[in-house]
Amino acid sequence: MDRFQLLSVFVAVAEEASFAAAARRLRQSPPAVTRAVLALEERLGVRLLTRTTRRVRVTETGACYLEDARRILNDLEEADQAAVGNNATPRGLLAVTAPVLFGKLYVMPLLVEYQTTYAQTTVSALFVDRVVNLVEEGLDVGVRIGPLPDSTLRAIRVGQVRRVICAAPAYLEQHGVPQVPDDLREHCLIAATGLSPTPEWSFQQNGAKRTVKVAPRLLVNTNDGAQEAARAGFGLTRLLSYQVAPQLASGELQRVLGAFEEAALPVQVIHREGRHSSAKVRRFVDLAVERLRANQALT
Repeated sequence: MDRFQLLSVFVAVAEEASFAAAARRLRQSPPAVTRAVLALEERLGVRLLTRTTRRVRVTETGACYLEDARRILNDLEEADQAAVGNNATPRGLLAVTAPVLFGKLYVMPLLVEYQTTYAQTTVSALFVDRVVNLVEEGLDVGVRIGPLPDSTLRAIRVGQVRRVICAAPAYLEQHGVPQVPDDLREHCLIAATGLSPTPEWSFQQNGAKRTVKVAPRLLVNTNDGAQEAARAGFGLTRLLSYQVAPQLASGELQRVLGAFEEAALPVQVIHREGRHSSAKVRRFVDLAVERLRANQALT
């Protein structure tokens, strides 16, 4: 095999985390795929993959090489497309990730618009409330809320959100509006465990961060579940501002303790590719940045 074929095989094995699955994807025999990876490792003199009986994983060196290999293959694909006049046409599989509720509310409409425009694409969406490693899980683009650790990822800020405390007007009329964070101890609280894994809520008071230990009466593992309980008038909950933006705008929920909220959290679109990114990634990132920056819930 030539070097580009070896790269293609390595990328397929790394993304599928399986020699057999990569062989099916490439329509090659498993022994041929295995030989190609061994030949590439021998050529480089480094181990790119670790093999176990259950799973194949990239090594630390392999993860860096995988990013470069994808970029090289994308460059080759775009060169081929340019030669036949299709350089601007996104095609192929685009893998996207975002938090669950953010994905449902804001990313899914983008995916529908993107695929309506670009008929030669297929999209795989992973909506989960955990930090996803784009390289390890074979993803192209993600949306992250909060500060990003140092990495080779490209990040574009598209907005911000805050942790807000809110309740239904009927609840506040009956039980009173808390004036300071310590007042929360006298209220019925609803905690979304994904956002608040510990029984402490953080605030900014007199220029310093402080926490209040809370004892929620209702613990819910989903943000929309906590939102529904608050809308039903059960008590106060703390969620990210985008998660309750429509309810706050309509008056179904009312924001309290706004003067004590922590600093806003950035919302960023992240991707693994730079100047040489593929058309499918560039077009989706451009669309996401434009639409999300225009969304009033993220300002």
